[in-house]
Amino acid sequence: MASVLVVHRQSLQRLGLRMLLATEPDLTVVGEATNGAEAVRMSAALGPDVVLMDTLVVDTDGVDVISRITRPPTLLPVTESARATKHRPRVLLLTPTDHERHAYAALRAGAGGFLPQDATPDELAAAVRIVAAGDAVTTPSLTRALIDTVRHEHTTGPLHRETELDALTRRERDVLTAVAAGWSNTEIATRLSISPTTVKSHVSRILAKIGARARVQAVVFAYESGLVRPTAA
Repeated sequence: MASVLVVHRQSLQRLGLRMLLATEPDLTVVGEATNGAEAVRMSAALGPDVVLMDTLVVDTDGVDVISRITRPPTLLPVTESARATKHRPRVLLLTPTDHERHAYAALRAGAGGFLPQDATPDELAAAVRIVAAGDAVTTPSLTRALIDTVRHEHTTGPLHRETELDALTRRERDVLTAVAAGWSNTEIATRLSISPTTVKSHVSRILAKIGARARVQAVVFAYESGLVRPTAA
């Protein structure tokens, strides 16, 4: 049973999300919040598996909300850490399709998944399960858009991620460079003359070594570490 905290400014939307999730036998809504401050407080108190959050809430209160919900327990104030020591909630954002720049900031803050606001009930339930299991959710179109955003945003030098970069083998760096270019596993396999299964294994090891939950986070790392440099406009 995966527990969910629903965060949305509009009461009717919160009710709708609660009712949709209530139809799933393996999902349960443990609370509702209307803003970022409530989300942080209730997340610490209730310890949900997933915080399902509307991006309008984050727009209002800043991506710091996501960081405070997802950061490790050792960084939390004592008053917030009781339940967090055993549980670290994951954030699933409901986002418009044209919200790539915001999605990039949310990703860097620790968001674990993005779901279009026009997703179907089945897609919503599936996304909650995936994020609750520790994996990440994003659409192919949003992934491509995020990659483009990262390329344009990162005009500065490396952000002191050299230690994590050093942990990668030469082949893993090659694969990560290809991921940052937006290539699919099949494209990477063809260009590096390896099998798609091998590519998938490399990607999994890369994510584990750099502490990322999704390919889009790996793209951010590739630019932050200096492995990949943004191309000139």
